[in-house]
Amino acid sequence: MARMFRVLGFWTLAIGLMALAGDMKEMALLFFFQTAAFVVLGYMNLSERTYIMIFWGYMVLSFLGFTYWSFFEMEL
Repeated sequence: MARMFRVLGFWTLAIGLMALAGDMKEMALLFFFQTAAFVVLGYMNLSERTYIMIFWGYMVLSFLGFTYWSFFEMEL
């Protein structure tokens, strides 16, 4: 499971670089922060249960944030 967090770090880095190339600086910074967090967590060698709980927390937080942003902040 620790390896999967490093894989998530790789993909968030790729998305962050593409956002930076597309001149979306805020999105790029968000994904660079996620990259750093995933890579650090990937090298902490926590238990499987801890990794799964962290991932579920990340998913809940990101889905709530996306839902809030798309419902309240986006213009039609």
